Amino acid sequence: MFPKELFKIFSYIIFKNLAPIFRAKNDMIVSVKHRTSGGFGFHKLLIYTTSTNVSIVLRRTFKYRLYPTKDQVQILTHCLTTCRYLYNEMLEDHKNAYDRCGVGLNYNEQAGQLKYLNLGIYSQVAQDVLRRLDKAFQNFFRRVKNGENKAGYPRFQGNNRYDSFTYPQTGVKTKDGKLHLSKIGAIRIFQHREIVGKVKTCTIKQEGNQWYVCFSVELLDSEKKEINTSVGVDVGITTLVTLSDGTEIENPKTLDKYDSKIRKAHRNLSQKKKGSSNRNKQKIVLTGIYRKVRNARKDYLHKVSRILADAYDRIIFEDLQIKNMVKNHHLARSIHDASWSMLISLTTYKAEEAGGTVELVNPRNTSKQCSVCGCIQSMPLSQRTYRCPDCGAVVGRDHNAAINILNKHVPADCGELTPVEKGCMSNRYESGSPATCSGEEVTSP
Repeated sequence: MFPKELFKIFSYIIFKNLAPIFRAKNDMIVSVKHRTSGGFGFHKLLIYTTSTNVSIVLRRTFKYRLYPTKDQVQILTHCLTTCRYLYNEMLEDHKNAYDRCGVGLNYNEQAGQLKYLNLGIYSQVAQDVLRRLDKAFQNFFRRVKNGENKAGYPRFQGNNRYDSFTYPQTGVKTKDGKLHLSKIGAIRIFQHREIVGKVKTCTIKQEGNQWYVCFSVELLDSEKKEINTSVGVDVGITTLVTLSDGTEIENPKTLDKYDSKIRKAHRNLSQKKKGSSNRNKQKIVLTGIYRKVRNARKDYLHKVSRILADAYDRIIFEDLQIKNMVKNHHLARSIHDASWSMLISLTTYKAEEAGGTVELVNPRNTSKQCSVCGCIQSMPLSQRTYRCPDCGAVVGRDHNAAINILNKHVPADCGELTPVEKGCMSNRYESGSPATCSGEEVTSP
């Protein structure tokens, strides 16, 4: 115990004395850790620092479609099934160790068992399965510590829940239109774009009867550019996006377009006998329809986020609590279909790559407050036009909210920022693009 206690005191002294020095040099101490070397209790002090002058490393994912043969599909399915069995067996060991002995297991303790198992899969793939399980328990204990109502104890994975496995370091390479996987073979890949950055992990994922590969890469953050244009963005259901310069981007309502096909597929599924091959075939059909909905929605949001990232240097959204908003069951389906969180996420990484920035502001009273005089009034959802009782301003509800979002982050009297002229985005793109002008103006007597 003495070396460990001495290390804690030494770490505290080092942190207190070195922190001002690093801050003075525009550096920041990220963490101070100790590591035991061998069995002698010798502790190493590891101080991780990062400089504000060094470019930040970003993680990006490149996803490609795989076209395996029938034999390769069987091998991939066997590997996926083996990983699922391994996950469930190790989870059972976790439960038994705690129920019978009152102790918990970690990754290092369970990884030692892998050398005694003849799994028939790549060793690092099996190790990644244990890392997933260990991460699941860490998240569970974190939620318990934070006092969350639903802690979410790790559950056993059924055949329809465990759908991917990962090569964390080696065992993967692409050559001549083929993806070479250790213990599996060469699979044809449709690589529609080049991989940019350093590949860190490779994940094989099954979606219905289709297979994909996801490469997680590291990229250096681009240099921040000078902020010349800024825009406030109000997300909604009637119109997906309304900008502070008056531009509106329509909501495609993707789920409504496929609603009849989804209902028919569900009816056909309910008529099939459970456990039959026809029911399994119908499940694949239903999965394919949902995949089309998901891809169509994501494609549209990618285009919208690209328009915003190219046109503006600073993009300001509301910091919405969407989990609370979907408790309204009259609007939950439409809110999920609009996918506001995905739009903000896609816009954020595209803006970062372009040297811009995305900011979030408090959404309080953005729809109720007049963007001209600041008067606050009640605004039910059915009222789509804002009419100020004080100054007489008349403006669209969403346009007024977008202006307030912009003003919350950028003061109205700030002379450094010049808003993009209304309609400039729609002129940059051909007809048929998501961007259209609303034609509404803020009027006041």
